[in-house]
Amino acid sequence: MKLKPGWAELPVFRRRFIYLSICAAVVFLLLILRLWYLQGVRSEYYQRLAEKNRSRFLPVEAPRGYVYDRNGNLLLDNRPAFDIVALRQEVEDPEHLFGQLAPLLDVPVPLLRERWVRGKKQPRYQPIMLAGDVNRDCVDRVQENSVHLPGVLVEVKPLRAYPYAELASHLFGYLGMISEQEQRSAAFGGYRPDALVGRAGLEREFESYLRGIDGERRVEVDVRGRELRILNLVAPIPGNKVFMTIRRDIQQVAEDAFGDQSGAIVALDVRNGEILALASRPPYGPASFARGINAEEWQTLLNNPRHPMQDKALRGQYPPGSTFKPVTALAALQSASVNADFSVNCKGSFELGPATYRCWKKGGHGPTDLKKAMRESCDVWFYQAGVATGIDQLSKMAFALGLGKELGFALDTERSGLIPTQQWKKRRFNDRWYDGETVIAAIGQGYVLTTPLQLAVMTATIANGGKVWRPRAVNRVESLDGETLFATEPEMLIDTALDPRALKAVQQGMEAVVNESGGTGWAARLAGIRVAGKTGTAQVVRRKSDEEEERSQGEEIPYQFRDHALFIAYAPAQNPEIAVAVVVEHGEHGGSAAAPIVRAVLASYFSSAGTKPERQR
Repeated sequence: MKLKPGWAELPVFRRRFIYLSICAAVVFLLLILRLWYLQGVRSEYYQRLAEKNRSRFLPVEAPRGYVYDRNGNLLLDNRPAFDIVALRQEVEDPEHLFGQLAPLLDVPVPLLRERWVRGKKQPRYQPIMLAGDVNRDCVDRVQENSVHLPGVLVEVKPLRAYPYAELASHLFGYLGMISEQEQRSAAFGGYRPDALVGRAGLEREFESYLRGIDGERRVEVDVRGRELRILNLVAPIPGNKVFMTIRRDIQQVAEDAFGDQSGAIVALDVRNGEILALASRPPYGPASFARGINAEEWQTLLNNPRHPMQDKALRGQYPPGSTFKPVTALAALQSASVNADFSVNCKGSFELGPATYRCWKKGGHGPTDLKKAMRESCDVWFYQAGVATGIDQLSKMAFALGLGKELGFALDTERSGLIPTQQWKKRRFNDRWYDGETVIAAIGQGYVLTTPLQLAVMTATIANGGKVWRPRAVNRVESLDGETLFATEPEMLIDTALDPRALKAVQQGMEAVVNESGGTGWAARLAGIRVAGKTGTAQVVRRKSDEEEERSQGEEIPYQFRDHALFIAYAPAQNPEIAVAVVVEHGEHGGSAAAPIVRAVLASYFSSAGTKPERQR
């Protein structure tokens, strides 16, 4: 560049001053332009960012309602849990965020991406849950790296807690994440996409009572997203309190008595149908569902051959075996097919036409009346009484005692069991009924199927003189203020008109089962309390012939082919309060496998009233 004339003659310091002045003017001009850009062109954008940096709205999840037993013992609680969530309006590069979070949370990137996509379907102000119920170390790692994780927060929320672990898991049910279809339905309006809802049992049926109302808090944050103070808080409202009819101590005893055996137990109050204990074994851990069960855990539960996810008390359908014999006896006496003096000479088998039906006692019971037949479970007496009575009279009595149909238990889906009739067989198989089928139905085999709940109701009905009460496990629901929002009352389903003499004869027979010499249910005996009961052994495969049994002597029977063990009982025999039914899958003998469980439950029930059981013999 050619300088003006005289420029070179200027003093050096003056030329430098001019250079510096020009540079300063340029810099100042750039600052003015930048300020104009920020204040003018981008002012609205930065106002929004400033507002976001200053305050933030966060939901506050409400705890689910507490659940108590009939004596006020807390059964279902809540505990604090840490979730890692992201505010999508503050996340500019989700993929970059996933890459940073994955090693901190020990969660693969694809799973984080899946949760992000799912969470984006919720309102923008709702945080997206990326990892639920993480441990303290994980929280520390996220907080230490919070500077590099814009929009990521640690959220504390209440999570369902189980003080007694797997206790009554089938009765309480479990929680699961709400589905997209449910969230779109009116019934689940207002639920967050990551909300847990009842999936079974009490949690599902009383979801509307147990669910609380979420709150909200508005907090002030700094430029790094750190909370400075709470500007406004709308407190969540916890769910309502549910009081069940079960007793925690009896429930615990019932489940402990099962040990590692599979099956179900139901204990109820014979006077009103209130459930005192109900358990299905093996149980499952509902806590794993609350924290979010993974695919491997779920497959393990589904593939378990003992079916822990099935509520066997309500949905398990078993041949009742000899626990059905009181039904046969009542039907035979009430229909006058036989009288109270009816007696047989059991020689170990009963022949009907060309067929031979064996008694469980190969050598026979000899002369046998009703009381002895009940006490020693003689099959031949019931074979003959059943044939004399006919299948339709047997079925009529069974239905009248609460078998063969759903009982309206509110907390889960029941199975109806099966009480066959001539019409049923004609409709089902287009075939006539044969007397041989009546023979095996009379001892609770063949087509006859019952659930443990039905067996308990049947036993209670025999104990109370003929009243079939609807079984119920929930007493009432209270608000936090103690207002009763829902309450149940005893509901009689059937008032069966039983012949007092027939009923007394059957009750005496059941009392003899436990208390007289030769009784098959002596293992349920208590000191000071007269227990009435009936053992049962239900075949799961066809009974072998004598020749087959002789050939298989000494062979170990595979577990899945062993007979089911059953026992039903009520007590005190003269003034019944409680009825119990137990099914031990593949337990083989009711007297040795099921009766001790019943005894433990009865001992627990009566020990609380000051009566101590005697030592088991």
